Amino acid sequence: MKNYTNLKGLCSLLLLLVTTLSFAQTKISGTVNDQKGMPIPGVNIILDGTTKGAVTDFDGKFAITNVEDGTYTLKASSIGYSTYSQSITANGSAIVLKITLADDAESLDQVIITGVVNPRSKIESSISVTSMQPATIKQSAPRTTAEIFRTIPGIRAESSGGEGNANIAVRGVPISSGGSKYVQLQEDGLPVLLYGDISFGTADIFTRFDYNVKRIEAIRGGSASTLTSNGPGGIINIINKTGKNEGGAIGTTFGLDYNSFRTDFSYGSKIGDGLYFHTGGFYRAGEGVRETGFTANNGGQLKLSLTKEFEKGSIRVYAKYLNDRAAAYLPMPIQVTGTNSDPDWGNAPNFDATTGSLHSANLTQTVGLGADGQLRRGDVTDGMRPISTSVGMQANFDLGNNWKVSNNGRFSSNNGAFVSPFPSQVADATTIADSFGTGSTLAFTDGTPVSGSSLVARIHMFDVELNNFNNFMNDFKLSKSFDNLDVTVGYFKSFQSISMSWLWNSYLQEVNDDNARLINVFDATGGALSENGLYAYGTPFWGNLHRNYDTDYNVSAPYVNFILEASDKFTIDASLRYDKGRVSGSFTSGTEREFDVNNDGVISVPEQNVFAVDTANPTAVDYDYDYVSYSLGLNYKLQDNQAVFGRYSRGASAKADRILFSGLDYLDGDRINALDFINQAEIGYKRGFENGAIYATAFYAKTEEEGGFEASTNSIVENDYKSLGIELEGFYRFNDFSLRGAITWTDAEVDSGDNAGNTPRRQPDFIYNLIPSYNFGNEKQNSVGLSFIGQSKAFAQDSNELVMPGFLIVNSFVNVGITKSLNVNIAANNIFDSLGITESEEGSIVEGQTNIVRARPLPGRSISLTLQYMF
Repeated sequence: MKNYTNLKGLCSLLLLLVTTLSFAQTKISGTVNDQKGMPIPGVNIILDGTTKGAVTDFDGKFAITNVEDGTYTLKASSIGYSTYSQSITANGSAIVLKITLADDAESLDQVIITGVVNPRSKIESSISVTSMQPATIKQSAPRTTAEIFRTIPGIRAESSGGEGNANIAVRGVPISSGGSKYVQLQEDGLPVLLYGDISFGTADIFTRFDYNVKRIEAIRGGSASTLTSNGPGGIINIINKTGKNEGGAIGTTFGLDYNSFRTDFSYGSKIGDGLYFHTGGFYRAGEGVRETGFTANNGGQLKLSLTKEFEKGSIRVYAKYLNDRAAAYLPMPIQVTGTNSDPDWGNAPNFDATTGSLHSANLTQTVGLGADGQLRRGDVTDGMRPISTSVGMQANFDLGNNWKVSNNGRFSSNNGAFVSPFPSQVADATTIADSFGTGSTLAFTDGTPVSGSSLVARIHMFDVELNNFNNFMNDFKLSKSFDNLDVTVGYFKSFQSISMSWLWNSYLQEVNDDNARLINVFDATGGALSENGLYAYGTPFWGNLHRNYDTDYNVSAPYVNFILEASDKFTIDASLRYDKGRVSGSFTSGTEREFDVNNDGVISVPEQNVFAVDTANPTAVDYDYDYVSYSLGLNYKLQDNQAVFGRYSRGASAKADRILFSGLDYLDGDRINALDFINQAEIGYKRGFENGAIYATAFYAKTEEEGGFEASTNSIVENDYKSLGIELEGFYRFNDFSLRGAITWTDAEVDSGDNAGNTPRRQPDFIYNLIPSYNFGNEKQNSVGLSFIGQSKAFAQDSNELVMPGFLIVNSFVNVGITKSLNVNIAANNIFDSLGITESEEGSIVEGQTNIVRARPLPGRSISLTLQYMF
């Protein structure tokens, strides 16, 4: 009996201990969603320092049971998302969590689609690639699409031209004539325009960043030579949303210290079994960040896509309509003193370099003869006026037996205008008056005399009609996978039309950033040589440049790509491409005749020589060009989170309208300087950490460039170049603080001609950016950050005389989550109103005196507020 009593007591004690222990253990459960609220399966959930954890199911749910009392750090991680961590305390009560993972474009496991024939992770690709998502892009407070590109390592985007008209270069490869000659701008994997440096029709004019964008991928060098035409230096690919992740946003942005109002929206959702749609766009109006005297920015964009997923593939159809007006900022008068090697750049009298513009409410129309010889009126308020309607289709299918096929095609109807004042000369009034003959005088249009010491600008109104920039792009790929070898054959086909008319006039106006007044000129006898500021229907100061193009470019490019997985760590990537271009059409220069433009029955002095397109004497264009490109890349995974790669490539970029000036034989393809070649080599290292990554690439580029025409200098530019350098890019997150940045060092050199050994114009040794940010609040709904974007000094021209000083642009943002779905963002661009010069027409100054130089500065301080609702 005693033994039974003892046994009963022991059992009771054990039961009490077990019960007590069970009450001292906690269950941690919850769900994991992405930023759109969609569940994420397969997320690893662990309690740091323990063996306890779980994996989310198809609905994003997880549960960890029997957690002993204590304080833990819970971490949630998944490929393509930022690691989430949270401190929790287990005390016997159930804990239910709602975890949101942010997309992580910097992860080495992030899958990329640009510069590869089939999607691959960054760690497995032998290219230098950067991915940026909207949240990252907003941190640098960009005002234009080109300002987004400034944070990409190796890319130099001269974003001083406004919403478009940016000069974009890569790795010391020159900006020889303007635009993005060696860098191709794409949307959803297809070129926006076949050629990136078309005069007055650069690709970024027809591109806008808005809520539709899912991410931007950019590659430098590498496979760009063989996976696109005319972009051997790099590819910048803007990738749009599909609606697979349900949700949307509505946002309103307005300038706090400048005149602008913009509304954005986007929404995407599942609408059937495997069927998704997405739509979005924007509309905005206002004067813009510089004072123009009128509504310079006015227009918008609408996009729509429909995606159907099948068991073994998908089809996506999409459309875009863009109709916009944005001010084009050309060089402006800037005062420079000191010496060429140590100049002091500052504001010219009556003109603020960071806020001023040559635009004026007194000059909003320009009249003359159109390309058909009839009277027409140009609207200066049009600025850059892209009108684009695009329709495209993407299809991808698994055919079985390791065969895959894909096709990406798009047709775009493009036209518009480019109208903006260019200062062909800035001088004192006496100098300008004397250029019209001894004894000539100047007076404002109200009759008030112009002081001889006042600054006057001789304006050439760049009035260009973009008649037809239509294009069709199609990229077809067929892939076959063997045991350790993937083979892809592809065929790229493009038709690009370039039809434009240059219809320029000449004016005189004062140098003043507050609605500059027009100026008339009179001869020594008091006879009028101008009318309301217009002194020539044409540009006689430049020998007149009335022109018209009507050309078509038919390009075929078969290519092949091999990827050999020599081992589980070593991959070899080789590709070959053949581009064949067929060019046809005509171009026409100008002629002059007497014409009563204003229909008053009197032939004024300007009307005695009215320039127009010489439609009776076109120059026929009918030639071919072809070239072969190749690329070889090696990638070796040292560990799961680090790899090294190397690549050598040769590619080319063909010229379009830039060679229709120099009097060549346009019926003989062997004598046309249509091609410029680049040889490139690079060695890179990628390393991922738990909360960050670093990328380092050493590069070399050799450019063999023939002559191309530059309108602003009215000259043919021809040089060879070479460059070498190092790109460093990295990011790191610790707790609620994150830091990302990049720096590129480039040693570039002109390699031929009179300037051999000099540094190419506008090429700094260093470009860099640094973006720290901090998240705070109960749910980390608030954030604040800065961005530092700058470059070292550069030379204005290849002659290496006048120095453009280095500059640092500091931007900032504050984002406050009012509710879970509603947030307000205040963004300041160039908060210290720094003067950053990106280009200069003059290559030297007269030392020891005050000089007026025509240059393009970055815009000054601007502050905007955005109210955004996400649903």
